[in-house]
Amino acid sequence: MTQPAGHHIAELNIARLLADQDDPRVAEFMDNIDRINGLGKRMPGFAWIMEGSGAPNAGNTESCIDGDPRFISNLTVWQTPNALAHFVWNTLHKQFLDKRADWFEGMAEQHFVMWWVPAGHQPTLTEALARLDRLRQDGASDQAFDWAWLRAQGLLTEQGAGA
Repeated sequence: MTQPAGHHIAELNIARLLADQDDPRVAEFMDNIDRINGLGKRMPGFAWIMEGSGAPNAGNTESCIDGDPRFISNLTVWQTPNALAHFVWNTLHKQFLDKRADWFEGMAEQHFVMWWVPAGHQPTLTEALARLDRLRQDGASDQAFDWAWLRAQGLLTEQGAGA
């Protein structure tokens, strides 16, 4: 399989903080949201990120899930799977990913999904959550997928991706 012509890759990652956003237990994460998101925005292949109010160190934490302010999301669009993979696994982002258990509850269900979007499309959180539900219910397909599916399709060559 190849990346569909004229399409980019969207990703949604959801997580539930261990404590309220102003709690010292999650301060290191909250204090670095702008730093990591800013790094992503400067990466080759970055296309778009769902942003909140623009308040310092808020990221997109205003877009809580199910009315729970500790249940937060990250929704971005990248030109290619490898551009996303490079940012996730081979930049400062990886150090924060490795520490996620310090700030977030463990999730029993799948909490990450990717899918193809037409170039220029800015998916909504509702759209993204529907893709996550599709992945949870039907497994990986060209409509909703994970790192392993991309690798199996030969679409992921970035070193360390999905490790």
